[in-house]
Amino acid sequence: MIPIARPFVGEEEIAAVAEVMQSGMLAQGEVVTKFEEEFAAYCGVGHGVAVNSGTAALHASLLALGIGPGDEVIVPSFTFIATATSVSMCGARPVMVDVEKSTYTIDPEAVRSQLCPETKAIIGVHLYGQPFDIDPVHEICEEKDLMLIEDCAQAHGATYHGKKVGGFGSVGCFSFYPTKNMTSGEGGMVTTDDEELASHIRRIINHGQSDKYLHTELGYNFRMTNLSAAIGRVQLNKLDRMNAERQANADYYTTNLKTPGITPPITRAGGTHVYHQYVIDVGEECPLSRDGLMAYLREKGIGSAVHYPMPVHRQPLYAGDGNRDSCPVSDRASQHVLSLPVHPGIGREECAYIAGIINGVR
Repeated sequence: MIPIARPFVGEEEIAAVAEVMQSGMLAQGEVVTKFEEEFAAYCGVGHGVAVNSGTAALHASLLALGIGPGDEVIVPSFTFIATATSVSMCGARPVMVDVEKSTYTIDPEAVRSQLCPETKAIIGVHLYGQPFDIDPVHEICEEKDLMLIEDCAQAHGATYHGKKVGGFGSVGCFSFYPTKNMTSGEGGMVTTDDEELASHIRRIINHGQSDKYLHTELGYNFRMTNLSAAIGRVQLNKLDRMNAERQANADYYTTNLKTPGITPPITRAGGTHVYHQYVIDVGEECPLSRDGLMAYLREKGIGSAVHYPMPVHRQPLYAGDGNRDSCPVSDRASQHVLSLPVHPGIGREECAYIAGIINGVR
């Protein structure tokens, strides 16, 4: 079976972990600090704060930005649910809005339609490795004095008009889950140019400590370990090469998929797509339905997946929130998107096999 995703790790990561193990300094320490500095420099920002998950990155950032009960935060409905639940965990209300038909990223016009006095921030998601259209969303934030949070969990190394994501908003929030473009096993990172904000996030992720055993606010244990950071540092050095391999695989699919009804992803003008997922749209003209194609690929030894089969506004968690029919593009996408293997663990021969199987559908 060709897997839909696979961590791309090797001897260098094993050696880095072994070095930490031998040092005896397993928890947060110097290795984490180095990873933070290197990742911040890669993203072109002043500060990086390492945490133990992408969800923790969002949660801690929202808390540090003062989001709480009575506040509303606008989020796209077509995303992984952590984008919304991180808002709920602060006691605030996530307001789901629709996405663009062409990219599945947050629709600036849909954002405008949901603005109200309680709106305090917007979370834009760089979905599948594609940056959302930052300029018009940033313009809304400046016009209405709102905070912009970038959910970069799927877009390590992606750029928008030549600048890497993670440096446009108040914060950028990354995930290093094993199937991401780079991994630390589990983990995440907050990027920001605001030194005071970075310091506040550091307190929140470390039990609210301003000094050892001096706790000035409610905090959490969201720290990253040296073990995870050791993996992350090696992966960061490989990231551009791994992204290039993803892009080459994606380019092959886009050039060679010829089945009627199959629409390949586009890359937004002025942006680079790093293809955390290569997502096709399986339209009505395709000889097989999306689910039928998924089953057919499985029979042929090809893994695929649906990201995501239920938009956030349809999730039982948010039932009764008053927006069940407010995101038709997200609803349609959930019925038609299909992710194909694009990770660096597959080569041209496997891409050709996958494209050939899809092109043979009748």
